[in-house]
Amino acid sequence: MRFTIERLRTLVLVAGVLLVIALGVFLGTARFRNRFLRKDLPQKLGLNIQEEANGFVYTHEVRGHMLYKIHASKQVQLKRDGKVFLQLHNVTIELYAEDGSRVDRIEGDEFEYDPNSGIARAVGPVEITLTKPTVAPAIAPNATAKQALITTQKNNSLASAAQTAASGQIHVKTSGLIFDRNTGEASTGERVEFTLAQGRGSAMGANYDSHNGLLVLDHAVQLDVQRGADPVSMSAQHAVFKRDDQVCELQFASLHYRTDVSNAAKANVFFRDDGSAERLQADGGFVLVTGTGGRLAAPTGTLIFDEHSQPLNGQMQGGVTIDADNKGRKLHGTSPTMELAFAGQGELRSAHLERGVQFVSDEETASASGPLHSHRTWISPVADIAFRTAAKGKVEPASIHGTGGVVVEATSQRGNGPASPEKLIADDVIGEFGANGALTRLLGHGHTSIAETTATGTQQTMSGDVLDARLAAESSANATNRGAAGEQMQIESATVDGNVVLTQQPPAKAGVAQPVLRATSGHAEYDKAGQLLHLTRSPHVTDGGLELTAERLNVSQESGDALAEGNVKATWTGAPEGVNPAKTGNAAKASANFGAQGPTHVIAEQAELKRSSGAATFKGNARLWQQGNSVVAPVIVLDRTKQTLTAESMDSKNPVQVVLVSARAAVAGRQGSQKQSGPSVIRVRGGDLKYSSAERKALMLAGHAGNVVTSTADATTVSKEVELILLPPGNHAGKDGAAAQVDRMTSTGHVEISTQGRRGTGEQLVYTSDTGNYVLTGTAGAPPQLTDPTRGMVTGQALIFNSRDDSVSIEGDGRKTTTVTTAPK
Repeated sequence: MRFTIERLRTLVLVAGVLLVIALGVFLGTARFRNRFLRKDLPQKLGLNIQEEANGFVYTHEVRGHMLYKIHASKQVQLKRDGKVFLQLHNVTIELYAEDGSRVDRIEGDEFEYDPNSGIARAVGPVEITLTKPTVAPAIAPNATAKQALITTQKNNSLASAAQTAASGQIHVKTSGLIFDRNTGEASTGERVEFTLAQGRGSAMGANYDSHNGLLVLDHAVQLDVQRGADPVSMSAQHAVFKRDDQVCELQFASLHYRTDVSNAAKANVFFRDDGSAERLQADGGFVLVTGTGGRLAAPTGTLIFDEHSQPLNGQMQGGVTIDADNKGRKLHGTSPTMELAFAGQGELRSAHLERGVQFVSDEETASASGPLHSHRTWISPVADIAFRTAAKGKVEPASIHGTGGVVVEATSQRGNGPASPEKLIADDVIGEFGANGALTRLLGHGHTSIAETTATGTQQTMSGDVLDARLAAESSANATNRGAAGEQMQIESATVDGNVVLTQQPPAKAGVAQPVLRATSGHAEYDKAGQLLHLTRSPHVTDGGLELTAERLNVSQESGDALAEGNVKATWTGAPEGVNPAKTGNAAKASANFGAQGPTHVIAEQAELKRSSGAATFKGNARLWQQGNSVVAPVIVLDRTKQTLTAESMDSKNPVQVVLVSARAAVAGRQGSQKQSGPSVIRVRGGDLKYSSAERKALMLAGHAGNVVTSTADATTVSKEVELILLPPGNHAGKDGAAAQVDRMTSTGHVEISTQGRRGTGEQLVYTSDTGNYVLTGTAGAPPQLTDPTRGMVTGQALIFNSRDDSVSIEGDGRKTTTVTTAPK
């Protein structure tokens, strides 16, 4: 946008200068032609003629006001070919306004006038001095003494007043000037030159029609002025000044400023009565080309000026196009219209584009890993660009504001690698620019969303009510090597507020669709350093069959991994909507079981979710439960891919605690009492737990706890490890789908069992649900032992405790002895 700003302002300034010249020539020449070169000029020249020592002076007054004065050192009447000519030498003609506010002067060495044909010719060069309409001479000939005093006091001296008047003068030089009294036309085919305080100009051939007020500069019109330290040059093939309409018409005008060129097939400059520019109208195609490869074009353009000929506002219509090609970056923009607004001194402050705005940029940069091609588009119904003044008087964009539904798309591709598309959508988008026009901030309002596809093929979308993104500052060195790191612009940080939604869709694996991760919150912050999205204000995550809430949630933009902190609550509800685990072959990611049916719940202080592995690690007073089964531990890890659950303790004070609930089925015990067919609740406490859903097996190790303690309704066991094998759900399940029974429980290593007042020791204890028996065994050197309160100590190869009838059987040497005991009440 910088080339547009500078060139438009220059065009305005030059138009203002040309305007002043045109008006001065109009007014000055009009007065001269209408009041001096008239059909009755010879008679008028006879008024108040007096002879002075240095020649003749002709004056013309109306109601006491002098309109013009003619000085001539000599007047000669000549005859040529039988015709009479008047010849004036060393002529000076001064023309005055009625209020004495302005003096114009025409000077020539020799004039000839043919009274018969009405033709007046200037023999040799002619110099014309025109005073700008807004500048008065030091003391006008018809000014009163009071006016002279006021002028002198205002300028402190006559010399200062004269200098002020001189600075507002326009000097015109030409030759071969011919005036036709009958037609009122003055013309020359020679070169016309004019100078003024701002610069100088010229044209080849000129014609002035005093009756119709038309001044025509035939061809090769040229104007050169200074803008600060830089020259500005404007040329035109043809120029027409219309006095009555106060307009200057230029054909095929061209403006050169520094290395930039502006062209207009037709340009009209309209003036006010005081000579200031009022409006510039360009038709037939306006084109601006910069030395850096920029191009701005439109079929028509209009500029409105203030009373100082400085632009106030402007408009380009008929289809505006903007093109740039600078160091490999190509830009193409279109808009049906563009409206411009200017501040003081003609500085551009804003541009308004509407009815469908589009910008497209393409850039290709080289790097060691291959060429990087970047393609970006901006589409919006309306766009407003604000500008500011930068160093050395340059104007650069400050912000761009798109409304009515903005779509920004970007695609990056390195070599023949996969493309990485990105898309920003919002009702309203504001972009802020830093130094040198670098984009530093994006602010989106209303239905804001950002969608992108990563290099791994994951589709990510983040939406919310308000998006505020800060972009990384770009150094000059980075600007030169832009794209070498694979990014043209990088987001340093970003925040999203209100109804935040994040979705991540991994690519299909072996043709199988993967579950979608979806996170919601009230506030989100993006951190470039960690590539993390921080979600707060009630964050919630759904990943396949997993739902999780926490106080804070951090999601990796690259991997999809998540870290939840503070009051973490998670639930596995089974297969996600639209996903059939049987067809995907990935049932592990659809559910997480712990020996029961229905949803699995977890609470903890912290949770880590690994998307690639499907593992979820819960830390800090973690508790997991499914129906009546539960695990409490400092750390619980659920691996949905491997269908495993692990838990571990950090010290002896915080062991792993497991509760397993079996089906209830009563059977007849001794003396008609009702006994449970198996333990209704099994509690296990130890150091480390490993559970496999596929194998239906749980293994508890002593770990930091030192021992594994298992408790049921019938017995308490202490050992170094315990293995529990569960029946699948539905096998011996209780009413309403109760948890599966424990099929077998094996305690190993320094086993101690206490039941009904008895105490047994051994190396291994096996419980089987089918029989309800506990079988305690030992080693050859240390056989199992049972201490009974009434019968003392018993030993054998195996001690069998029957939980259904409280009997104890002893096996040894091929014999089996059954001992019936009654537990003390």
